[in-house]
Amino acid sequence: MKTLLAVAVTLVFWSSAFAGIRAGLFGGYSPGHLVLLRFLSASLVFVVYALVRKVKVPERKDWPRVIGLGVCGISIYHIALTFGEMTVPSGTASLLIAAAPAITALIAAVVLGERLSGTGWFGILLGFAGIALITFGSGEHPGFTKGALLILLSALATSMFFVFQKPLFARYSAIDLTAYFTWTGTVPMLVFLPGFWHDVTHATAAATWSGIYIGVFPAAIAYVAWAIALSSGKTAGVTSSLYITPVLAILIGWIWLGEIPTALSIVGGMVALVGVIIVNLWGSRKAVGTAKPNADMPQVCTSYPSQGTEG
Repeated sequence: MKTLLAVAVTLVFWSSAFAGIRAGLFGGYSPGHLVLLRFLSASLVFVVYALVRKVKVPERKDWPRVIGLGVCGISIYHIALTFGEMTVPSGTASLLIAAAPAITALIAAVVLGERLSGTGWFGILLGFAGIALITFGSGEHPGFTKGALLILLSALATSMFFVFQKPLFARYSAIDLTAYFTWTGTVPMLVFLPGFWHDVTHATAAATWSGIYIGVFPAAIAYVAWAIALSSGKTAGVTSSLYITPVLAILIGWIWLGEIPTALSIVGGMVALVGVIIVNLWGSRKAVGTAKPNADMPQVCTSYPSQGTEG
């Protein structure tokens, strides 16, 4: 019951983030000011958490990785996603982000030398075919859009985040790492500080509360719930629940914003998700040979997205 509750909280909050971003954007916030409001709110949550419970300070040797992952998984991911949603509906954005596990598998195969079966490579190709369909059908008129390409950049960033953070979990708790990733990832967002107060005072109250909501709940509390779910349940079963995220995101976007993705985007999303499932369930192949892995190199299981796919 504890695991199910944690998974439910995570899925609802992460799925709602896509609509929350759109609500903030069309309520008076520029993309830069909205992402700054979101992560100032999230950072404050983790500051309060650190005051209540001692947070382990990373060792000196780990700081470059922590900072790099914070910039990649928080700064680049969320800035690209927020700017991308200026032109891409929330449900379509969630479909593009849901393809991140397929990108993760490809990166792991190329960078880390992980072996994929023929079925695994077929799943990756199928996933990218779905991504192409979603991207082509993401705008009001068929064609590749700048917003869709930005969201693909965010999917790439979160895939890199998945691959290279894994070694740190042997030394730090998921909550402590998420706090440091959030803090280090928020610092580059301060470039959007000029004019921030103008947006806060001129945006609608609904937009401001949307920005705070996606910072406190999807960007902070949901990560804590995700850590609880992973620690109390079977990893494969917990992470497989993330495939529900696009469905919930489309439903929430329809209820909250009245958005309905194009038929081409929905078909592409179904194709991409089938590809992701194939890669995760049947794509692995045991490595041959006697070479020992580098202890400091990420050992990635493509069915273990340790932070999940969220908005």
